[in-house]
Amino acid sequence: MTGVTDFSDDEIEAGRLLFTQPWEFARGAPDLVHLPPDDRPEIAFAGRSNVGKSSLINALVAQLRLARASNTPGRTQELNFFTIPITTLYLVDMPGYGFAEAPKSKVQAWNKVLRGYLAGRRTLLRVFVLIDARHGIKDTDKEILDLLDTAAVSYQVVLTKTDKINRTSLEKVTAETKAAIAKHPAAYPEIIATSAEKGGGIDLLRAEIARLIATAGR
Repeated sequence: MTGVTDFSDDEIEAGRLLFTQPWEFARGAPDLVHLPPDDRPEIAFAGRSNVGKSSLINALVAQLRLARASNTPGRTQELNFFTIPITTLYLVDMPGYGFAEAPKSKVQAWNKVLRGYLAGRRTLLRVFVLIDARHGIKDTDKEILDLLDTAAVSYQVVLTKTDKINRTSLEKVTAETKAAIAKHPAAYPEIIATSAEKGGGIDLLRAEIARLIATAGR
């Protein structure tokens, strides 16, 4: 598929093994004080409210309810950390952004926490920014991309809900997204297209994360 990095069979298998382990909730951090020690690699997931972030994380770990979506989009304002007892790695679920009904004071407070986390987390390997394939990059997405550029944090775009559009539309949004992120210095150039519902691209995202962990350990 356009924009996707090629992976060897061994890398695909490494990703499968990593994410079929017993992932569990470790901690929720509403502010910087409650962050766990940065003593292991971290992979974070960011995206607009309703982009399907919880569904994607659950598909990654092959569990139904590890990451829980709030009944009210934009309500959860915590960094949720997931880990494996026998492996030193955190998956970090960042709260959805771009929810218009959230009080301005809460948005400002959360943005302060977000900037502090991104700027000060030395073990953060990459942020996966989820973009709804039906809509492409929106203004609220551009804000988080700019923030990641400023923080000099490596990030990669993951298209979600690709099962909701046809192949021609997917190729179009992939090409448009790739052209847009080419203007961002901290953006990884390759895009991964996924469907949490159908399982499309989940093996590629797993392999990408396994590759990141393997590279960090060298």
